[in-house]
Amino acid sequence: MLPMDVQEVLQWADELLLTKTGSHLNSLQQAVLAGVWNSQKYREIADEYHCTEANVKRVAGTLWQLFSEELEEKVNKSNFRATLERVSISNSNVSNNFVHSKFVRSSINLCGDNWHSGEATQNRSPSTTSKPKVEKRHNFTEAPEFAHIYNRSNEITTLKGWILDDTIRIVNIFGLPGMGKTALVRELVEQIKENFDCILWRNCSNTLTLQCFKTQLIDFLSANGEIELPSVIDYLRSHSCLIILDELQELFATGELAGTYLPDCQDYGKFWEQIARSPHNSCFLLLSWETPTEIVSLERENRHCRSLNLGGLGESAVEILNSKGLTDADKWGELIRIYGGNPSWLNIIASTIQDLFDGSVDRFLSYPSLFLGDLESRLQEYYQRLSASEKLVIQWLANQEAADIFQKPADVALSDAEFLKAVQSLKKRGLIEKVTGNGLSLFAVHVLFKAYLIGGNNH
Repeated sequence: MLPMDVQEVLQWADELLLTKTGSHLNSLQQAVLAGVWNSQKYREIADEYHCTEANVKRVAGTLWQLFSEELEEKVNKSNFRATLERVSISNSNVSNNFVHSKFVRSSINLCGDNWHSGEATQNRSPSTTSKPKVEKRHNFTEAPEFAHIYNRSNEITTLKGWILDDTIRIVNIFGLPGMGKTALVRELVEQIKENFDCILWRNCSNTLTLQCFKTQLIDFLSANGEIELPSVIDYLRSHSCLIILDELQELFATGELAGTYLPDCQDYGKFWEQIARSPHNSCFLLLSWETPTEIVSLERENRHCRSLNLGGLGESAVEILNSKGLTDADKWGELIRIYGGNPSWLNIIASTIQDLFDGSVDRFLSYPSLFLGDLESRLQEYYQRLSASEKLVIQWLANQEAADIFQKPADVALSDAEFLKAVQSLKKRGLIEKVTGNGLSLFAVHVLFKAYLIGGNNH
């Protein structure tokens, strides 16, 4: 048997990628494989290819996953060469005939039709090949201006790990309105933008059908007169892209369970499944009030998809109250709890306290009922998004401290299945939370929404 060399590895990887995805290895993928084969570090590969180390890691992670699935064992940077050399000298009982046949044949014509561009006739090591610098294209036309974000360092660290180290393909960031999802991601993108060749920020509307979005995406990625590729996935493989879709809830129907698409947007569900399941070097950031159903399913399958429920600020919200000049600092914790640490809500109510209660948090909290003021219209807007079944359930929950869902009242005219779906949907929206009482899992309505629902408003 002939000893393996890097050219054999590159041809095998190219044929495997073509079989699995319909695309050949691009130049960066070739550089990564050749570099790792020759014991180069990711940083060395990045320097010679004129890109970032994080970009190299993203590309490598996709390749290691593909090889792991094909060889049915874990493949990574550390064991890549040893694993393939072991497979290449295994006996005829090797279960993977495709891999075995590529490594044991006595001759390989790298200059023939099997190699897609003729590049492999040269030594593929980045140390001997000059790589062109990739032109970056960043479109922030629809991105917001930078806004001050409060202490979100933990969330940014988590997201950077998912995107740059774990090469997650879909990152879903959801939470109640006003939590600061857009501001957080604007800061995140600024910190990681050099790791991507192409960045596109789009704000969703109910007219952004999937076909419209795909057209915009392809127009952006092919802006320099590049050869037209067969599909969006092919563009995502040939470019390292970061795509941000803000206000994704605009694609969802009002009056339905959380994450239910509008009729003209229903094909987004299959699109997210394709993005999560297909190997590529890109990442989608989805920002929404609610989570698409298929994203939940993909997470459970561990399909390169993760979600972050952006919660309140906690103790760091005192920065908002201090900036508004409020008094009675010993009561600030209670105010933060009532408003869930929501920065937008706290800014609004702090202005109200300053205007009507002379800045005294104690006087405000001593008022006979929780005054919603300018927040009421925002809560009303969110409440109107609920389905009929959700409204029935949340009204029932709002009239008690916490409830056991096994004690569904007879006057709630829903089947057991409809009732549980409504509870699950309300939880996805962040309107109810699970609490523990007497060893049982109980559900309670968010304090502010409870005040809205039982405050004598006609809903």
